[in-house]
Amino acid sequence: KKSLYGLRQSPRMFWQYLTDAMKSCGMEVSKMDPCLFVGKHVMCICYVDDILFWSKDEKHINDLAIKLRKEGLLLEQEDDAAGFLGVRLTKTPEGLIEMKQTGLIDRVIETLGLDTKLSKNKWTPAEHKPLVRDEDGEPPDGDFSYSSVVGMLLYLSGHTRPDIAYAVNCCARYMFCPKKSHENALKRIGRYLKATRDQGLILNPSDKLSIDSYPDADFAGMSTWLISYPDADFAGMYGHEEITDPSCVKSRTGFVINVANCPVLWISKLQQETALSTMEAEIIALAHSCRELFPIIDIVHELGVVVGLPTTDLTSMHVSIHEDNAGALVLAETIPPQYTPRSKYYAIKTVWFREEIQKRKIKLFKIDTVEQLGDMFTKGLPKVTFEYLRKKIMGW
Repeated sequence: KKSLYGLRQSPRMFWQYLTDAMKSCGMEVSKMDPCLFVGKHVMCICYVDDILFWSKDEKHINDLAIKLRKEGLLLEQEDDAAGFLGVRLTKTPEGLIEMKQTGLIDRVIETLGLDTKLSKNKWTPAEHKPLVRDEDGEPPDGDFSYSSVVGMLLYLSGHTRPDIAYAVNCCARYMFCPKKSHENALKRIGRYLKATRDQGLILNPSDKLSIDSYPDADFAGMSTWLISYPDADFAGMYGHEEITDPSCVKSRTGFVINVANCPVLWISKLQQETALSTMEAEIIALAHSCRELFPIIDIVHELGVVVGLPTTDLTSMHVSIHEDNAGALVLAETIPPQYTPRSKYYAIKTVWFREEIQKRKIKLFKIDTVEQLGDMFTKGLPKVTFEYLRKKIMGW
């Protein structure tokens, strides 16, 4: 009888209580996400004690709410999802949905001390050269909590601002040993956010439900299109960082996955292993994007009942991968256990996703580097290139 926050096991017990109530009302727990519940006409996602419902007809949501109240759940109804987890959902004049976190942006700007008219705006969140450890650099001023600002920016970049994901990840690497150069990098992100405070993530769904991933590979699917654009920056800090630092030769993975032309997942991070060639770095990025992409394919298939999609087997999903590296493209298309001569020392690690590519009938295509959306997550870009990719991903 303790509250949700009373005991260590309380969250687990509350989830079990909620699951039993949902099942008694005809909802099933998703096989891919234990906090996602799917019914014939309604789907809902639970985050601790916040629940978001979706249905094509509001009547089905009301009927489910009535049943849940009869099961003993004390539901407090809100008009819409406008403030779910701190994210504002608004409609643009064109009728599109825009996701914003202006409140969190204001907190970041204020914490960094940029809430004055004297601070200059920036139009890109990161410099073209990489952010290095700078061990001999000036000590930080300490005017703000570095880790606190990074935490806020990580939440912001992971929900509504994929355009700052690369810059924030670079700053997060030096959470426990920041220098003044790292503080300046955070302030540059703050100045960029100040210049684009009223912007967010514009969702412009296509008529066909599609899943797209942009690492430096690309996937498209069913009446579900699934496209993946993974990208890798091979040893991007070599020559900038001290050669005694092992991380200077690490490559960076970056990709974005779109569902129905709307970005749902994006990642920018250093690779854990050292790639010995551009092709290997691209293959590692492709493998990482596949680890995230395949479960999303399964979730889309699972939600097909609610949104009215055909629920045939997964092979009916036309998934395509867009890769800008010819060597990685050849290896990805090679049927296991075969491999290319230059990839034999790491080919075994690629067997799992190459088997899935064959099993799911995924097609691979060559893409021009200029159109590679994953580029925004692997390196600091010039203003023109950055704004072009931002427009394609975020709609502005």
